[in-house]
Amino acid sequence: MYVGTLSFDLLLGDVRSLKEKRSVVRPIVAELQRKYAVSAAEVDHQDLHRRAVIGLALVSGDAGHLSDVLDRCERMVAGRPEVELLSVRRQFHGDDD
Repeated sequence: MYVGTLSFDLLLGDVRSLKEKRSVVRPIVAELQRKYAVSAAEVDHQDLHRRAVIGLALVSGDAGHLSDVLDRCERMVAGRPEVELLSVRRQFHGDDD
């Protein structure tokens, strides 16, 4: 069994309220969940208007598949024009850990 996690630190564009922030972050989280079958949520900076951290996790029996899905998730978030990807933190846990 392999477990992979990603944490995206995002700078949001022209956002002036927490309500506007939700309208940017929720669609990203929903697309990650729907398109890649990962568990995803906003996990930090909930009280800041222009910053967000989205975390996701995936469990797989195949390390190659896990790495491929995490790569696709990262490309999807990085390609969103309404956010600037400040950093990505990737963790990978296997049976040997």
